[in-house]
Amino acid sequence: MCYRRFWVSSVRLVGYLGFDESNEILLSGVCMFVVSVVYDVVYLPLTIYSTFVVEQKHGFNKETPLFFAKDQLLKFVVSEAIAVPLLSAVIWIIKNGGDYFFLYLWIFLIAATLFLMILYPEVIAPLFDKYTALPDGELRKRIEELAASIRFPLYKIFIVENSKRSSHSNAYLYGFHKHKRIVLFDTLVKEYYKPAEDETATATAEAKGCETDEILAVLAHELGHWKYRHTLKGFVISQISLLTNLFLYAKLVDYEPMFRAFGFVDSRPTFIGVIIVTMYILIPFNVLLQFVTIVIARKFEFQADRFAKSLGHGPALKSSLIKLQKDNLGFPIFDKLYSTWHHSHPQFLERLDAINKED
Repeated sequence: MCYRRFWVSSVRLVGYLGFDESNEILLSGVCMFVVSVVYDVVYLPLTIYSTFVVEQKHGFNKETPLFFAKDQLLKFVVSEAIAVPLLSAVIWIIKNGGDYFFLYLWIFLIAATLFLMILYPEVIAPLFDKYTALPDGELRKRIEELAASIRFPLYKIFIVENSKRSSHSNAYLYGFHKHKRIVLFDTLVKEYYKPAEDETATATAEAKGCETDEILAVLAHELGHWKYRHTLKGFVISQISLLTNLFLYAKLVDYEPMFRAFGFVDSRPTFIGVIIVTMYILIPFNVLLQFVTIVIARKFEFQADRFAKSLGHGPALKSSLIKLQKDNLGFPIFDKLYSTWHHSHPQFLERLDAINKED
């Protein structure tokens, strides 16, 4: 079994480095690092193909090979710098938490998640992309007016230079309490969009990006998520799911046949047990749980659209959806059952139909 080989290789590596092989926390961190390296090496060719063949073919990729290499290396370093200490804390809690370790672990993971939610936009995201304050002008003024009209505690408005990476566009909100931020991709804003040198279809290039009214409609949708506390509700749902998974893991943590099936006859490493339970045994349960989450998320999206429409942005929301669908080359038609099972966001035509039905 591959996990057995990864673990044995980690034991040898720790021994070569002169450390005590009985230190399970150290071994788990090394094993996770080894697994991450192997995983990234195996999937790197697919990532390269996706970026420089598929995305390039459809005009989305803006990365140079050097930018791509630096980006991938930075992603690996940052992810490991977060994941390895986090795993070490998880292993320690499981080993020392007693019969109710799953409760202590749940509380710790909630705290860690909240910390990362604060850290990511302020520290991590700027490592990858350039964030600048949206300059004064009509767009900024109208965004501030929109926020004030619904008492959204707007703190800052940023525009992120995503065009060096991709021509895909988006907008999102983040922040806690009275320090809310709005982030716009530069590819979303028509006046910021810069066609690539290889975009010979001038008319198509100029058509990309949204007008001010359309950007406001997109933001009105995002503000609908804030108004109805969708992010908070989603967080609560995810934490209930996490607690359920941890409780089930606690019931299987010392189940010997589970380890033996993966080649661990004489040992039961905690890290390996976590992988087996979460990535194999609980998959059927989590698939059903994910479906419930998707159903709820889809309702949230429709509700946010209705909110944007209630603010008078219905026509602009429809035109922005059409424009974003074209700019991002989205496929417009999906089987309804397939979409309901797989897509957390209602598809393009579903959203247009829902908006039109309420006219």
